[in-house]
Amino acid sequence: MNEQKYAFLTRMGDNVLILSQQLSKLCGKGPALEEDMALANVALDLIGQARLWLDYAAEVEGAGRDEDKLAFLRDAHEFHNFLLVEQPNGNYADTLMRQFFFDTWHYFRLQSLSGSTDARIAEIAQKSIKEVMYHIRRTGDLIVRLGDGTEESHRKVQDAADDLWMYTGEMFDDDQVEQALASEGVILPASSLRAPWLDHVSRIFAEATLTMPPLDAWMQQGALHGRHTEQLGYILAEMQYLPRAYPAAQW
Repeated sequence: MNEQKYAFLTRMGDNVLILSQQLSKLCGKGPALEEDMALANVALDLIGQARLWLDYAAEVEGAGRDEDKLAFLRDAHEFHNFLLVEQPNGNYADTLMRQFFFDTWHYFRLQSLSGSTDARIAEIAQKSIKEVMYHIRRTGDLIVRLGDGTEESHRKVQDAADDLWMYTGEMFDDDQVEQALASEGVILPASSLRAPWLDHVSRIFAEATLTMPPLDAWMQQGALHGRHTEQLGYILAEMQYLPRAYPAAQW
C-alpha cells in the first residue's frame, strides 16, 4: 500500500464526507426555501465526491474495504478531515462562513489536482471542480449580501469569520504526506494554495465590508493526524449508528 497516497485520498474524502453530513442536518431548516434546497444540493454534491475519493482510497489500501466501510467503520482518530468542517452548524452565518472558507480552499485544491500525474486523482478533481465552481460563487455572493446588509447580518458574519479563522491554518500545512506526494508530482504542496486562498477571501471580505482576521493569528491543528475536537465524535455517532448496529443489513 502507498501509505502517503492513501492518507491524502482519505483526507480529501473525509473533508467532503463530514461537511456533507453537517449540511444534511439542515435539510428543512434553511432560512428560505431556495437556500434550503441549495444547502441540500451542495450536501449531495459533496457526498458524491466523497464516494469517489474513498473508493480510490480503498483500492490503494488493498485491504478489501470499500468506500462504505471507510465511511462507517472507522473511528474518530482514523479520520483526517479538517477541524473546520467538523465545527457546529451554529447560526446561518456560522454555516455560511464555514462553507465559504472551505469552498475557497476546495476550489484551488481541485484546480491544482486537475493536472496531477495520477490520472485517477486528476479525473476526480476535474469532475468535482465543475460542482465546486458553483459552490464558491454561491457562498461568495451570500457573504457579500450579508456582510454588506443589515447591522445584525454584518455583525453575525464578522463574528463567524473571527471564530472560525483559527481552523483555517491547517489547510495549508506541508506535512510529510504533502511533501512526499508533491515530490512525485502527484499534488502541489498545500502551502502553494495559501496565496490564492487569501487573495479570494480578502477580495470577498472587502466587498462585504468585513474585516480580515490577523494573518499571523494562532491556528488550531492536529486533525490531519487524527486529533479532533469533540464535535467529530457526535457527528460520527449519528452518521455511523445504523451500519454499526446492523452490519449485515441490506437495502
